[in-house]
Amino acid sequence: MSRIGVIGRRLYRGEVDIDFVGRYKLWSAVSGLLLVISILGLIVQGLNLGVEFKGGSVFSFDKPRASTIETVRSTVEGAGAHQVSVQEAGNRWRVTTQSLSAPQVTTVQDAISKEFGIAGNQVNKQIIGPTWGGEVLRKAVIGLIVFMIAIILYLTMAFEWKMALAAVVALLHDLVITAGIYAWSGFEVTPATMLGFLTILGYSLYDAVVVFDMIKEVTAKLGTTSKMTYTQAANNALNHTLIRSLNTSLVAILPVAAILFIGTTLFGAGTLKDLSLALFVGMIVGTYSSLCVATPLLVNLKEREPKYMAIAKRLASNKGGSAQDAPPAGKGKEPAAAATSTGPAASPNGAVSTQKRKKR
Repeated sequence: MSRIGVIGRRLYRGEVDIDFVGRYKLWSAVSGLLLVISILGLIVQGLNLGVEFKGGSVFSFDKPRASTIETVRSTVEGAGAHQVSVQEAGNRWRVTTQSLSAPQVTTVQDAISKEFGIAGNQVNKQIIGPTWGGEVLRKAVIGLIVFMIAIILYLTMAFEWKMALAAVVALLHDLVITAGIYAWSGFEVTPATMLGFLTILGYSLYDAVVVFDMIKEVTAKLGTTSKMTYTQAANNALNHTLIRSLNTSLVAILPVAAILFIGTTLFGAGTLKDLSLALFVGMIVGTYSSLCVATPLLVNLKEREPKYMAIAKRLASNKGGSAQDAPPAGKGKEPAAAATSTGPAASPNGAVSTQKRKKR
């Protein structure tokens, strides 16, 4: 624990220099593995779309003391319903099924009323058509496209197109991984989930813009006489913003984690769970992508420019030249010793200094 505390203090004071850009292959391997797993989840498992997207019937009623998820599910299935999903929302049960006809809805209501001793009019019913969910999905996709276009335009004008490209790649990276986690975990995708997806885009973009702004400020000083490459300058800027990024992420994740793990335990599943899960996963992945995906990708694009290629080549040649000019270790001292030990081989300066001492 003491060692962790020391590392934390050094990190907070900016004394830790992590080579994020130099480990580009490592981050690429990690991101590639996560993307492959996420895409496989989307293909094999698929997203568990909520009733709002695929349509169905929803029943909700107050939770009797003796009721459990198993008893509620068996009661509804016994009434002839299929694809039954039972959720505990506070002190109420929320049951979703496939689309039912009016007589089937009445049958399910009567079965719930009889099993748990509830009046029939206290069992709320709602029939949702798939067209409503399709409209929500269509508007979410339109919002995502507009958001991406606005990001590209803004970052291109404020910074440059290469930064815009790196930021968009990081955003898509975050979306795919978050969606993959939903697919493998089997969590239901609701309109609140879509809202969470759009929210994490803004958070991830904010983190990337903070890093890019520092990189722009540091690399603006690079010229023909610079003593560092674009890679070194970008990595330096990244380490300067590291503690800020981590603090921002921690402050944002803590309340979301509280809602996800504590709020859903006390109040049951519902909109809070759908929203907080997307935010929790997206914030963690977004922090990783802004540090380990967006910046290394930007550096790889920038290092191909002639200006920065020339700087890197000059610094590499200077480093190699200085290494060649330096005398080998353990040599260079023997000639001096020999010169002082033999008279004829002594240097003129040594003879002059000897004559001066004799005169004195």
